[in-house]
Amino acid sequence: MLGLAAAPVSAAPGQDDVMPGRDGVVDRLESIPGLTVVGERPTEQGYRFFDLTFTQPADHHDPDGPTFEQRLTLLHKDFARPNVMYTSGYYVPPVPHRAEPTQLVDGNQLNMEYRFFEPSRPEPADWTTLDIWQAATDQHRVVEAFRQVYGEEWITTGGSKGGMTATYHRRFYPQDVDGTVAYVAPNDVDNEEDSRYDEFFATVGTPECRDALAAVQREVLVRRDEMLARYRDYAERNGLTFERLPGGIDQALEGTVLDTVYAFWQYQLESDCATVPPADASTQQLWDFVGNAVGWDSFADAGLDHYVPYYFQAATELGWPDVSHEHLDDLLRHDHDGGPAQYLPDGLPVEFDRKAMADIDRWVRTRGTELLYVNGGNDPWAAEPFRVSPAPPKDSAVFTVPGGNHGSDIAQLPQAERDQATAMLLKWADVSDDPAVLDGPQHIPALDDYEMPRRPL
Repeated sequence: MLGLAAAPVSAAPGQDDVMPGRDGVVDRLESIPGLTVVGERPTEQGYRFFDLTFTQPADHHDPDGPTFEQRLTLLHKDFARPNVMYTSGYYVPPVPHRAEPTQLVDGNQLNMEYRFFEPSRPEPADWTTLDIWQAATDQHRVVEAFRQVYGEEWITTGGSKGGMTATYHRRFYPQDVDGTVAYVAPNDVDNEEDSRYDEFFATVGTPECRDALAAVQREVLVRRDEMLARYRDYAERNGLTFERLPGGIDQALEGTVLDTVYAFWQYQLESDCATVPPADASTQQLWDFVGNAVGWDSFADAGLDHYVPYYFQAATELGWPDVSHEHLDDLLRHDHDGGPAQYLPDGLPVEFDRKAMADIDRWVRTRGTELLYVNGGNDPWAAEPFRVSPAPPKDSAVFTVPGGNHGSDIAQLPQAERDQATAMLLKWADVSDDPAVLDGPQHIPALDDYEMPRRPL
């Protein structure tokens, strides 16, 4: 450990303690062992935005061994405000933004990049150190370090894989923070039992919408030659290659088609069923619809390379949904049942640990506290949700946005549940009676309207 037991830097409430000729905020950040202030970027309305790195052991089992620099960003408001630690489970967002809990508690926000997403990757990379405990320990060390300067309450949050990440951190370090808000976080307890996904797709939306989506999938494969001609032209114009998949661009076409229904419900709403083209639509219309739903670069080498750390963890611990595609089997030419391991470079040490998610699930159901889950009713990833203990103290909850997708949040909940979820968060952050939050968050478009890029999870 890098001196994390050093005495905290004191501050008078609401003051940044700026010394003559000095920058008090930067001074305090630079006092955190292992932290480097890389730079500051302009931002909006009372916030400062810093680019940071934090020195982490490549392997927390060997704290005195090789290290790497983990990328962070900080949206600083005031040392006397609550703190929100956000992770997407992937890369650090490229621009300053406030997650919903940050808006609701009127706090600071520390963004953390997940290990092995470049540039936060050890060199050389020992992929056996990419697991949920190592990542949770990264987060633990960062929280422990920043508490020396940011001494108010801490909330962790994230969406999708970020919500999973926040949960795993709490399982291994349950006392690190005061509460966790996990959005649309799937919970694949038993990777070999995925019937809930097929049940979800058999009932989501209307029969007419489900049939229309299935018809689009079939028609794209029926028109394979026309689609491949467009795909090759698209690949040439965008510099895409398809060497990772044994079936090349043809297998990528099939993979994109197979993902169409999942991606539609992940990102769209039932009202968007009106945009599904009929089976007799033009080839260009079908191409455009599938491309908008999934993205034609998703199965290209560059698209797969961007998310190799995720595919590795899905293949080793997280699990993955295995969704039936019987209605397309007569049109498929390639094997698509290899799971995420089929998207990895050769030579990575892939062995699935079936106990990892069962352990997390058991802890959340029986021992987890101060946990708030928000799911979308029409989100495929909610087919296997987290469940919390109903036993006292009842300080955890699971809420579902009716008809919500993978972007569901507290603001979209029915009023009574929205009030309940907000009250839980404000209590954890110790701002229930704070005048700064009682009237609701002040909307700051430059910080609150950032839309996260689409990801595999």
